[in-house]
Amino acid sequence: MVYFDKDYLAFFKDLAGNNHKEWFDIHRKRYEKSVKIPMQVFVKDLIFALNKVDKEIQIEPKDAIFRINRDIRFSKDKTPYKLQSSAVISKYGKKDKSYPGLYIELGPEYFGIYGGLYMPNSKEIQQVRNYMAAHKNVFIKLIQDQDFVKKYGGLRGEKSKRIPKDFTDSAKEIPLLLNKQWYYFSHLDPETILRSDLINLVLDYYTSAGEIRSFFAEALENNS
Repeated sequence: MVYFDKDYLAFFKDLAGNNHKEWFDIHRKRYEKSVKIPMQVFVKDLIFALNKVDKEIQIEPKDAIFRINRDIRFSKDKTPYKLQSSAVISKYGKKDKSYPGLYIELGPEYFGIYGGLYMPNSKEIQQVRNYMAAHKNVFIKLIQDQDFVKKYGGLRGEKSKRIPKDFTDSAKEIPLLLNKQWYYFSHLDPETILRSDLINLVLDYYTSAGEIRSFFAEALENNS
């Protein structure tokens, strides 16, 4: 099934040069027809497809899709609208952005597929490090998986300037212990979203990272 047409991408390109309420209000019906409604249908079908491989996912599109309005309260950039649509699909949806799930971003520059831990708090970072150190061989095998590396390149994230002494030896074997984020992503051509097999494509990327995603989920659930 084809969910989006070329006006989806064209709308955001036009919005980039007219990012103000007056223009958006004039083109609101176009936004709803070419962007909002297709995104809702796509995410609904994607949730249904993901639920077949991950029964934890039982949310609605409204729980996953972010608003197009930007939060400009603390930003120097006061343009009111985002230049892409995005959604986070997991057990908790957008209520918990730190839980390992699927984050997608559909815009005119790229179609992004993301996962991992992007915003863990200090407690969660400690839990992941403990779990990683206790399961070194499993973790190393997961990050070296050929399909995962082919699709995502590997795990990324900022590193801590300091790390507890307890992890010094383990970090020699697993440098990723030094991280305070562990995420992965792939940026595909924006016209990928026009494909009729889009659901299957995303599902393929999701399952390729399945074991790493489960590893992080288990680490967060492990309180030792």
